[in-house]
Parts: sequence; structure tokens; C-alpha cells
Amino acid sequence: MKIAIIGYGKMGKEIEKVAKERKHEVVAIIDAEEDWIDEADNIAKAEVAIEFSTPETTISNVMLCFKNDLPVVLGSTGWYDRLEEIKNYCKDNHKTLLYSPNFSIGVNVFFKLNQELARLMNNFDEYDVSLEETHHVYKQDSPSATALKLVNDLINTLNRKEKWLKSSISNPNEIEVKSFREGNIPGIHVVTYESDCDIIEIKHSAVNRRGFALGAVKSAEWIIGKTGVFEMKDILNFDQA
Repeated sequence: MKIAIIGYGKMGKEIEKVAKERKHEVVAIIDAEEDWIDEADNIAKAEVAIEFSTPETTISNVMLCFKNDLPVVLGSTGWYDRLEEIKNYCKDNHKTLLYSPNFSIGVNVFFKLNQELARLMNNFDEYDVSLEETHHVYKQDSPSATALKLVNDLINTLNRKEKWLKSSISNPNEIEVKSFREGNIPGIHVVTYESDCDIIEIKHSAVNRRGFALGAVKSAEWIIGKTGVFEMKDILNFDQA
């Protein structure tokens, strides 16, 4: 498989490493706007693009991929206010997009576990729920896209919850989300249910970036030959579990 990597920071370099380990060829690396011109001949050789750039450049990068008929595996976050626009464009123009707030297999299992636990806890109003996430100091979005996915799944499942806040909550229909930026932590997410009697807690801790890169490369392998908009749940077949 011939891959174009868009965004050559720590994640881009890890994706390159994992891709080569899996016997794929990185034919183009895009890390600046002018690279789209300088690397044009190499981009034309690519079969798929893996995009981990910045919130400011994501949309233009995706549209350039679509212009070049490149399927896109999209891992950048912080741009989801335009998600429906990009999804609709992709569908209307028969392009290919696989996006996720987190490509780690473990995190996506954690997403499913969070949904199932919330379904069970929906019957027990005596438990309040909160969410905490911690990442490295260079992470731009806060809360993380992973945390937003987790808390929105809670709101969609728990009848007693309607919105989330970064500040301390004052109403029982709110969920408090705490964000911390410390050191070089790849990512820690904790969902806590607490009553007067006990605490139930589920937690995912990333040890390094390899899990994210491996999930992204596996997604690129899966998306070849497909058209439309996809998510990690489509690869993992959770709906059939």
C-alpha cells in the first residue's frame, strides 16, 4: 500500500514507522502548504492519505485529498464543528473518509464499554457521573476529542444528563469534565460513577503513541476500495458483537 502522510509531527513519524513495519511504502510527506505542490508527483502515486495535522489545516488538507481522489484516514481533532459539512461533501461527491477522535483499538473498546456501563447505570439515579482526561502539554484541544466522545455518549444514554461543563456543576442534569495538561502524557481518560456508598470507575491509559498509529494504519488498510464515510466502529464490528 502506498501512503501519503499529512502532518509530520510526533504522530506522523510514528505512523511512518508503523507503516514501514507493516511493509507499506510512504510515498509522500506533507507538512506544509507548499508541500502539496512540491510533492505533487508523489501524491499522485499514493493510494491513501493518513492525516494528523492541526485544527487550522485539517479542512484544507481533506479537501485537497478529495481533489486528488485520495481516501482519507483522518485523525486530527479540534475541527468537528465542520464535521457534518465534510461528511456531506464526501457523500455527495463519492469520496472516501474514515475519521475518529481516537484510532487506538483499546480506546474504541473503552468507548463501547462506556456506552454499555451508562446503559446499566441509567437505572440508578443515586450515582452521579463525571469525566477526567489528562494529556501532554502540547495538546491544543481541551477537552480532548476522546473526552467529548465519551461525555456525549453519556448524555445520549443517561436520561438524567443533558449537558457537560468544564467548570464545577451546579445542576444534577450536568456532567463535569476536568482536563489536565501535564508533561508528555499520551492520554488518560477516566469515567467515574459515585454514590454515597461506593465508586465505580473505568479508565483507559495510553502507554505511548504506537496504539494510535497502528489503528490509523490498519484503518488505511481497511478503507482501500471503499467509498463513503466511516468510523472505527465500522472496522471493529461492534454493532455485531
